[in-house]
Amino acid sequence: MRLLAVVLVAACTSENVVVGNLQEVTSLKAIPNHELDVLFVVDNSPSMLDKQESLAANFPRMIDVLATLDDGVPDLHIGVVTSDLGTSGSQTAPAPGIGSGPGQCRGTGDAGNLQQTAAMTERYLADGNYSGALRDAFAQLAQVGDQGCGFEQHLGAMRRALDNNTTNAGFLRDAANLAVVILADEDDCSVADSAFFGPDTATLGPLQSFRCFRFGVQCDPDDNAPGDKTNCRPRANSYLDDVSPYADFLVGLKSDARRVMVAGVVGDPAPVAVELAPPPGGGPAIPTLAHSCTFAGLNGPEVADPSVRIASFLDHFPGRSRLTSICNDDLSSAVSDIGESAKQLMGDPCLDTSQLADTSDAPGIQPACEVADVRDAAPTSPTAIPSCADSAGTCYELAADPIACPATPDHLRVQIHRTGDVTADTWTHVRCQPR
Repeated sequence: MRLLAVVLVAACTSENVVVGNLQEVTSLKAIPNHELDVLFVVDNSPSMLDKQESLAANFPRMIDVLATLDDGVPDLHIGVVTSDLGTSGSQTAPAPGIGSGPGQCRGTGDAGNLQQTAAMTERYLADGNYSGALRDAFAQLAQVGDQGCGFEQHLGAMRRALDNNTTNAGFLRDAANLAVVILADEDDCSVADSAFFGPDTATLGPLQSFRCFRFGVQCDPDDNAPGDKTNCRPRANSYLDDVSPYADFLVGLKSDARRVMVAGVVGDPAPVAVELAPPPGGGPAIPTLAHSCTFAGLNGPEVADPSVRIASFLDHFPGRSRLTSICNDDLSSAVSDIGESAKQLMGDPCLDTSQLADTSDAPGIQPACEVADVRDAAPTSPTAIPSCADSAGTCYELAADPIACPATPDHLRVQIHRTGDVTADTWTHVRCQPR
């Protein structure tokens, strides 16, 4: 959206920087929304215990980032759902159970029901409905174990959790912003047709997790032969659900994509390769999806598979998604990044000056920016907000604020000073000169 026409020369710099072709760097709700619902989709299949522990240990980092918002930590609802939907499909009844012990799949599994601990009075964390500190309550909630179904239906569990108006009642608020965070070391395997769980056949192949890749991802070359695969993307019209409707579902909950963010702490989406290896129970080698990343965990080598479908899901939310690798024994940076993304969703006034042109010889980066209010009801009629240096009325200033912007190089933020009211559908857009 072009807000204003700006062509000028900065007189204070020795290089005479020409200001133009400004790019939007942030947009803020003129009337802040302080409510945020956060759904964590946590893989509870075998091999996930250490990742759950790291998420729990680093959760305070996310809260610390949110605490730098102007109004402090938002009014939070925090829910956790597992990836275990048993042998159910989105369009069919569950197939007979498969397997035994850790990784077995039965019925509808956890059915998208939000998890609850003894410290909670409801199926989600909110101010006043749990005992002890938030960090401790979340640590108990997020460590959901490793006994869940080995066919992980991350996106399906997300939708069932948010579409469950009975068991999960109260978690999702109409007026709140929504964040979804996926923690997983295998890709999404959200099943449409539960015939997917049938016994070995020529059509289905061995009843192993490779089926999730075979029927959920399409690559070049599009075959099961060993070797590297390129141009991988979700497969449509198969036993698994397409990814796009899940993104549409999230946006439909809020009727405004700007109120939704998604994040994934998952296996690296690439490289993608098929190899031959014996199945877990032994026997002749069969096609297997090669791991996309490995790392040294506390208990030995750890691996994760390429998250092609989850990455595609995140791509449906440009500017409002964050993908980080789960292949790390320390998820502190990943969880901090989630906090930063959630902060942007809530309205982050901080400017990353490392990406902006300096238009002055004064100390620090002196960016050239323009600010305007835009109403959703009149998107082609922006109202320019002048600099406070030029106006005594509603105006903006760029000021250093180390408390609100600790992570940016110059701690520079946009501060709007208003002398009148704005309508609820007003967004403030900030555009600056890039480097």
